[in-house]
Amino acid sequence: MADKHSINTSNAPKAIGPYSQAIKIDSLVFISGQIPLVPKTMELVGDDLGEQVHQVFKNLQAVAEASGGNLNDIVKLTIYMTDLSAFSVINEIMASYFRKPYPARATIEVSSLPKSASVEIDAILAAGLE
Repeated sequence: MADKHSINTSNAPKAIGPYSQAIKIDSLVFISGQIPLVPKTMELVGDDLGEQVHQVFKNLQAVAEASGGNLNDIVKLTIYMTDLSAFSVINEIMASYFRKPYPARATIEVSSLPKSASVEIDAILAAGLE
């Protein structure tokens, strides 16, 4: 059986429950859902959706780097939003963080998220793609 390693970095929000920021098994990294918390304060970055989305991608990047990868090593994203009508904001901002071929993705509207965030994103990363 493959070894399971916890990935942790102070450059992303610490876990607010009994989970790891990410788990690495062989070349796969499973990044826990990131909400728009500022790592140093553990407070939401603000109420603006665009600002929240940028912070989530910064948090994902920090965890990806701690695992030895980067955002372009992500092969699958799952995006949770409290208002799917703002989906275009996600698309516009996501395009500024990723290169083609973009990761596979699912987007789901939910009734609420931790800390009253508007967005949460988790990811699967395949280390060593580039």
